Amino acid sequence: MIQLLQSIGYDRWILHALVLLPLAGVVPVLLGDERSAKRMALAVTTLELLLSVGLWWALDPAQAGMQLVSSAPWIPRWGISYRVGLDGISLFMVLLTTVMMPLSVLASWTSITRRERAFYALMLTLLTGLIGVFLALDLFLFYVFFEVMLIPMYFIIGVWGGANRLYAAIKFFIYTMAGSLLMLVAIVVMVWKISAVTGTLSFSYEHLLQNAGSVGSAAPWLFAAFALAFAIKVPIFPLHTWLPDAHVEAPTAGSVLLAAIMLKIGTYGFLRFAVPFFPQVALSPGVSRLIVVLAVIGVVYGALVAMVQPDIKKLVAYSSVSHLGFVMLGIWGVTLISVQGALMVMISHGISTGALFLLIGMIYERRHTRLIDDYGGIARVVPIFSLILTVVALSSIGLPGLNGFVGEFLVLLGSFGTYPWATGIATTGVIFAAAYLLWALQRMIFNRLDKPDNERLLDLTPRELVVLVPLLAGIVWLGLYPGPVLRRMEPASRRFVQTVQAAAATTTTGADMVSLEKGPR
Repeated sequence: MIQLLQSIGYDRWILHALVLLPLAGVVPVLLGDERSAKRMALAVTTLELLLSVGLWWALDPAQAGMQLVSSAPWIPRWGISYRVGLDGISLFMVLLTTVMMPLSVLASWTSITRRERAFYALMLTLLTGLIGVFLALDLFLFYVFFEVMLIPMYFIIGVWGGANRLYAAIKFFIYTMAGSLLMLVAIVVMVWKISAVTGTLSFSYEHLLQNAGSVGSAAPWLFAAFALAFAIKVPIFPLHTWLPDAHVEAPTAGSVLLAAIMLKIGTYGFLRFAVPFFPQVALSPGVSRLIVVLAVIGVVYGALVAMVQPDIKKLVAYSSVSHLGFVMLGIWGVTLISVQGALMVMISHGISTGALFLLIGMIYERRHTRLIDDYGGIARVVPIFSLILTVVALSSIGLPGLNGFVGEFLVLLGSFGTYPWATGIATTGVIFAAAYLLWALQRMIFNRLDKPDNERLLDLTPRELVVLVPLLAGIVWLGLYPGPVLRRMEPASRRFVQTVQAAAATTTTGADMVSLEKGPR
């Protein structure tokens, strides 16, 4: 396979193709008729997935740095270039994106019945923004992609969403825009200060990373701006209030992409930018305690609030707050095990929560209600749906043998030596997750079948099974054999830990020193 990829020069054009192909697909989608729009969108996103699969072999698993790097001048006078690259961290975010997008398009086949050309054109534009965010190695380019994905999602929620779609869309837009504008100011100030010291005006990620220490006393303020932008995206408690509204009001495809991909941009931003740029600030005792406390609150609070939700979609939305709290705890654990665990939680949450939203959308199309109490006993009439929902729910809980267990176990194991009390409290989130999901399962698919409307429900169609089977395969594969994934992310994760700890250690002495095995004290 590697020789085949080399023979076609795969490494020279693949990243550009992944970014530009969806954007090129917007044109035929808009020019065609309503019926052909969905087919064209599915063809483009499927081709994107097939092209991206080769990244698994193209990326050298032994290398820690950026690979497949390609650059072209864009605005050279301002030091801005079109520069993209990939490593073991961004690889899985790209693959997760290319997997979820065609499944989301196929899941929208019957639920989106108006303005289909506009909907699928926005989906393809969103795909370009998502892929670009994970590949960008120029901070101006990163900001452009960061904003590009905001606009399509705003319209997807605001036009095709539920009854309160405008409120949810505007709230989502304001929260995200406020954070991104602060990040833009921080990027400009950072580039200006570094250029004053080095004499080179450049937005290049590598250049800024190597010279980030030159920002001096501005570091805490710059970190705060980056951290706030990414914290809103995660979202970290108490900046999470936009998430339940956006999830509940968005159409199924919007909810899937929000949960599976867009929330990960926040945690990816911490891993790629905020922490490596300003490790002395990020790992300082005050900031570390604040982030860890907020992460643990998110884990417990998200689970407890999910437990009392009457709306199954809102229940899953709050569960995301809980799961992403584990990711933040793993990042600030700053050990190889905890960082790998955080990445595994990001991947597993994308698959499991994406599958949950797909299942909720499928049953909503049949029953037109999301209230848990409106169901009951439906396992007797939709057994395949009920079986898949049970497996996906158990994976989200973290049942050993399924994907959710691996990431949460590694986060707790890797973070315990650094923050034992916080890790102990976060462990209760696993128990609460079992409580709210198993209780919801009992009320939805078990108990008595006493509502006439539920007796006429139809089981999953072949199209819906095509959407769900790949996610089930991923759930089982990552649960039973996560080794290949962990091996490919290990060099980049180790590099992150060593780089951050080495930079943070330059400002500490003696007992304050950090180590790869134990993390910051």
